[in-house]
Amino acid sequence: MPSSQTRTGPEAAPRRGALRRTGEWCARHFVTVLVLWVAALAGLQVLQHAYGGDYSDDFSLPGTQSQEGLDVLKAHAPQAGGYSAQVVLHDPDKPLTSVSDQVATTVSDLQKLPDVLSAQSPLPSSGSTPPPPPDPNTGPLSTDQKTAYITVRFSVQPSTLDASYLDGVDDAVQPLRSAGVTVEYGGSLGELARPEPSDRTSEAIGFGVAIVVLLIGFGSLLAAVLPLVTALVCALCGLALLGLSAAAATFATVSPTLATMIGIGVGIDYALFLVTRHRQNLVDGQDPVTAAGNAAATSGHAVLLSGCTVIIALSGLWVSGIGFIGKLGLAAAVTVVTAVAGALTLVPAVLGLIGRRIDRVRVRKPVAETVPAPEGAEPGGWHRYAQRVERRPWWFLAGGVVLLAVLSFPVFFIQLGHIGDGADPKSFTDRRAYDLMSSAFGPGSNGPLTVVIDQSKVSSGDRSALADQAQKALTGVSDAEVITPLTATSDGDVLTATAYSVAAPQDERTTSLTNRLTDDVLPQAVSGYDASTYVTGTTAAQVDFLDIVSSRLPLIIAVVVGLAFLVILAVFRGLLVAVKAAVLNVLSIAASYGVVVAVFQWGWGGPALGVSGDVPIESYVPMMMFAIVFGLSMDYEIFLLSRIHEAWVRTGDPRASVAHALEITARVITCAALIMVSVFAAFVISDNIVVKMLGLGLAASVLIDATVVRLLLVPAVMTLLGRAAWWIPGPLDRILPHLDAEGSAEPPARTVQK
Repeated sequence: MPSSQTRTGPEAAPRRGALRRTGEWCARHFVTVLVLWVAALAGLQVLQHAYGGDYSDDFSLPGTQSQEGLDVLKAHAPQAGGYSAQVVLHDPDKPLTSVSDQVATTVSDLQKLPDVLSAQSPLPSSGSTPPPPPDPNTGPLSTDQKTAYITVRFSVQPSTLDASYLDGVDDAVQPLRSAGVTVEYGGSLGELARPEPSDRTSEAIGFGVAIVVLLIGFGSLLAAVLPLVTALVCALCGLALLGLSAAAATFATVSPTLATMIGIGVGIDYALFLVTRHRQNLVDGQDPVTAAGNAAATSGHAVLLSGCTVIIALSGLWVSGIGFIGKLGLAAAVTVVTAVAGALTLVPAVLGLIGRRIDRVRVRKPVAETVPAPEGAEPGGWHRYAQRVERRPWWFLAGGVVLLAVLSFPVFFIQLGHIGDGADPKSFTDRRAYDLMSSAFGPGSNGPLTVVIDQSKVSSGDRSALADQAQKALTGVSDAEVITPLTATSDGDVLTATAYSVAAPQDERTTSLTNRLTDDVLPQAVSGYDASTYVTGTTAAQVDFLDIVSSRLPLIIAVVVGLAFLVILAVFRGLLVAVKAAVLNVLSIAASYGVVVAVFQWGWGGPALGVSGDVPIESYVPMMMFAIVFGLSMDYEIFLLSRIHEAWVRTGDPRASVAHALEITARVITCAALIMVSVFAAFVISDNIVVKMLGLGLAASVLIDATVVRLLLVPAVMTLLGRAAWWIPGPLDRILPHLDAEGSAEPPARTVQK
């Protein structure tokens, strides 16, 4: 019959190991440590300003049909290949044909700019009879001749060029502006013209809320300011390192914002956990140096383990096989590393500098950790709450699951896609160009699809028949507003056409059209001939990106969950504890997905956040959210479980252990969660829609995790599992390495089934 054997005993003393020695050394030699950190901060800032790289969204998808189609165009028609952008012209008072000289001058000057392959005038050549506009009119000149667009093709992605490049573009269009014509830049050229993003307001709001939360939660001014200052220093160091990395590799424009969000959030959390333990050590009578060392050996151990878990989760993004996604994870991981390093060295040094003066300036009576009530005394509020959970665990479990299920419901209707320029603020030139194009030529004009048929292997005698067959196949395609007639390149080896969707580029009908052309229409169009077909262009590349992300998201989820499961299992030696952690974290992430879908895709509050209309969920946002949220949620999981496990080892009472852990960790976890929520939520004021999504999604996930999961589900599940939570099969126990979350002196206790 199975039996269990539990080893209990007095609470172990803090580990006299590397972390404790490091913490004590830093606290004792605080001058040296602080000078080194200041020097590192200053040096990294100087190096970053001198040698740091720029951020851009230039990335390719090798092996995709859109990239192969672009390569075919570059080989056979360089002027038609490259990256296109529009210069949109509009004059509400007179036809643009009246400024034909200025248009010609502008086109000529645009063609002379560096990296420009071609610039196509929208007006008929001088002296010729203008052809009748197509029906429907997709441009480049509107029926009333008051709106037009110049198509400019670049050899590089325009958004990757230096902002000073716009000076040449502005000079080229100046004759038109002087003539009273409105000129806006569309596509990636418009992205280059967007104002430089600044997150300082978001950071200031997050810091302001954090100060209020810490002052209310702990009462001490120095204890409130210390985590903020150290987190800021660590984040600035991490951002400088990221800037230097950007000189050697291409990082997305959202990378520094993402790194800032994560770096400040975890930096404050990690410092807070150490400061709280340090202050409790002081209350217990330890001297400042010993208190800092013990805090590093206990909470510092949990910080190190939590940081590694976050980095492991972020590293799982490389499983996507897309460098763009993997580098986003790397960008966030850089500031996590500096946050951990700061928590283990900079925080103890500042604690050593402050000494016992940490609570000297106060707004109310300072408190550290909540001390459990003495035997016979009235228990605290959190202890009473835990006792209620013990009495009715099934009710609390059911309530938490129902709440998560309701929040997760919108996930079943999630539409992944790319957020187009139509969702940008109207202050952006690309948004104004988008609106002009949509009004004059229909929404599909903002995302044309280039159809490419490579007939280089088809004999010259068969090419005419192939062209006729392909043209018939491209007639009457569902969701296509119009597909222009096929035309041959100058060498005759490639046929091209342009397809315009009935909907905007980010609409799912445009995605359906792209996939229909790629998978069905074009293969049938060349059936019987040795020809290759492609659909290329910016919109087609976005659809390919979406397909890759959607297909690999389950693998990323499996890898991240699996790695985190192994970490929890190795730390706490409880099979069901690890299963519980993985399942509950997945449920909380699904709930945060639901919030994002409801706000952005369904439009429930989107306009209040500055989002114009309903937008799809950016294809890589769920992937990023999962890796980040899963890693961050493990922070609270590890800190709470470590205290439950500590009490379980000491008492052998599984239910009382849950109550004990809640009582002593509730305040710090609640404050840490509120700070993290405020930091993330402050970024919803960003002009970047993706940043808004990530900010809201991460804030919602932390809030859900710290309330529904930590206060309802974890206590209920741990109460129901009882002693079984800490069971682990003997063979598995022998295979796994032993990791200690709280730095106890002895190996972690374990319950092994015999």
